[in-house]
Amino acid sequence: MKWLSRAPLLGIVLLYMLAYIPYMVITKQLASTPAASLGRPLSALEILPASLMVSGLMTFIFIGLSGWWRAAHQRQIGGFTLPVPTRWTFLSGICTALVLFTVPMSLTFQGVSIPFIQLLMRGDVLLLAPLVDLAFRRKVGWYSWVALVLVAIGLFLTIRQRGGLHLPPLAIATIVLYTIGYFGRLAVMTRVSKSGDPDDVKRYFVEEKIVAVPLSVILLALVPMLGLGTQGSQLAFGFFAVWSTPQIPPILVLAVLLFVVSVFSAIILLDPRENTYCVPMERSASIVAGIAASIILALGWGLPMPTATEFAGAVLMIAAVVLLSVAPAWDRRRLALAVEEPS
Repeated sequence: MKWLSRAPLLGIVLLYMLAYIPYMVITKQLASTPAASLGRPLSALEILPASLMVSGLMTFIFIGLSGWWRAAHQRQIGGFTLPVPTRWTFLSGICTALVLFTVPMSLTFQGVSIPFIQLLMRGDVLLLAPLVDLAFRRKVGWYSWVALVLVAIGLFLTIRQRGGLHLPPLAIATIVLYTIGYFGRLAVMTRVSKSGDPDDVKRYFVEEKIVAVPLSVILLALVPMLGLGTQGSQLAFGFFAVWSTPQIPPILVLAVLLFVVSVFSAIILLDPRENTYCVPMERSASIVAGIAASIILALGWGLPMPTATEFAGAVLMIAAVVLLSVAPAWDRRRLALAVEEPS
């Protein structure tokens, strides 16, 4: 597992994007195509429980088999030495639970395209990234600001083309909770773990996940208390009955992909460079993955093709990624030439 913490950032971003595409395709397909045994598509609350629980189990297996748990803070409990979070990673775990809970939910709303919801959820986090950097007095490179502007333009064009948000209340709540979760997570990452030390990446990942995984399942179980109608029966199906349905194989694949995406996302965001660099890199990759997933769903399952404006937004995201990939090297070369010039 050492290659994960030593691999080039661009390679991790590519793997992240390749894992995210089938994750989105399967989630949207399950939520859009009627299941033969039910006569209707599965709802988000019927898909989420099994995928979250299996993904969480895989996360704990990975933490144990990889040896990453040794990098975490330890506490002796009885005859066992167990990893424990600090107050900061505990807070980050709460924020990550919100992200784990809301990301799959966001892909299941009828009449809301993947590119549109991706731009909304990723775009607002991008706007927050420089605020986190400035709050912690981290230098923000010019290329990060330009990439941020490109992404903001893409977000603006897509919302304008749609004529406004026009989202169901649960979708708006999902976006708000996601933004709160990501903002808190970025703040904690910046404070305690963006050092460039591979052990800090492992420590953060382990301590965050041992809080986030069980808490995300608990939050899901508490949804019926919000009084939103039929959620109770849907969750009962998702926690218990779904295991015996023909939909469980693709849900298990979702769980594997969710685990893989969570590992790659943490490595990207914990890179020692400023958040205004790392966040657009990760966010743009997920938006491009959303466009690719939408095209696959349109060709394979007859769902709507992304609009011209959504394609334009994706092009701006790609431009942001390319800029973030090459501009730091330009800066280093320029500084090296300046040093070599005779005075």
